[in-house]
Amino acid sequence: MTQTRTRLERGRGALGPALALVHTGRAPTRAVLTAELGVTRATAGAVAAELEALRLIRVDTRPGGPAGAQGRPSHRLAVNPEGPVVLAAQIHADGFRAALVGLGGHILASKPVAMTVPADPARVLGAVVEAGAELLSAAGRACAGVGLAVPSAVAEPEGAALNPLHLAWPAGAPVLDILREQIERSGLLSPNGAPPPCFVGNDVNVAALAEHRHGAGQGAEHLLVVATGHRGVGGALVLHGKLHTGSAGLALEVGHLTVNPEGRPCHCGSRGCLDVEVDPLAFLEAAGRIPGPEGSLPDQCRALLREEYDDPAVRSAADRLIDHLGQGLAGLVNVLNPDRILLGGLHRWLLDADPERLRAVVAERSLWGRSGGVPLLACALDHNSLVGAAELAWQPVLDDPLTALGA
Repeated sequence: MTQTRTRLERGRGALGPALALVHTGRAPTRAVLTAELGVTRATAGAVAAELEALRLIRVDTRPGGPAGAQGRPSHRLAVNPEGPVVLAAQIHADGFRAALVGLGGHILASKPVAMTVPADPARVLGAVVEAGAELLSAAGRACAGVGLAVPSAVAEPEGAALNPLHLAWPAGAPVLDILREQIERSGLLSPNGAPPPCFVGNDVNVAALAEHRHGAGQGAEHLLVVATGHRGVGGALVLHGKLHTGSAGLALEVGHLTVNPEGRPCHCGSRGCLDVEVDPLAFLEAAGRIPGPEGSLPDQCRALLREEYDDPAVRSAADRLIDHLGQGLAGLVNVLNPDRILLGGLHRWLLDADPERLRAVVAERSLWGRSGGVPLLACALDHNSLVGAAELAWQPVLDDPLTALGA
């Protein structure tokens, strides 16, 4: 027992890195964990045992090796599906979705709420926390943190929504402070007995973080994500595993790149921005469709592309949006030189509809595209902004599990 504790003391600083490796699937076995951490087998075993004692991971002590394999097969490692969770939420133009998310980016339960988002952020955040508290109560889980994704640039570190153009909120709304107040009023407690820590991020930024850790962006060193949700267009850049948010959290406001100088007026004061030329409302209008009350705007767009793509008006609208999107992506490729581009929301479905056209536009209009091209892929996670909001909340646990969980 003394030797085990001694090994753990030597490997205590490895608890966070070890958990991060299991969390992102990069250490499926104890042998891989040992190699990645650069520690002895005994220390890796002590670290894995401590994480298991914290109910964060599971260690399979009776692994089955592949047929014909020599030597003792290594213990398999996986996140504990019954361990702590975080509360994540995404607010959008048509309401919000709250969810419980476990380690590994697994959504365990979720609750979508359709509503007209009120001008007072406290009202919708109160509803978010109430929905989250109901999910936690039903699941009987401890809440390790709270993460929120919003359709706005978010000032760091104060967590203010600087330009919530598609919500009726005032510019600079102190969202993080309001979220903390609502959490304290709810009485929710983290495993260490205090109110869970709260975090707020831009919805596309956190979606990019989720894709880099758990989705189609794994392994990319310079990952560019461009996506449209319910309204507007956002972008994000992940460099060497970390979000690039600029000096104050305002980097990659790609929605305000001009792609059609004679186009629609934009909320920012310009015309023809990606934000208004390549979002769901722009697609429905270009296709001659009036947005209906049944289903969200993204759902209506997806159904149109799936079921009526042969309609000349729908095909023409898709071609128009693809050309504008490709023009914007080409400009970003010239400036940022990413090694991978992921598209989400309507952009993902446009890529599915005509991948060759979009790739051709990007290649023709970008210097880097002509010199070999940039992989252009669809986002892999259906609710990546939710998973990304959860990543913000999990980060303190990944940094220092013992302190974050009060162990």
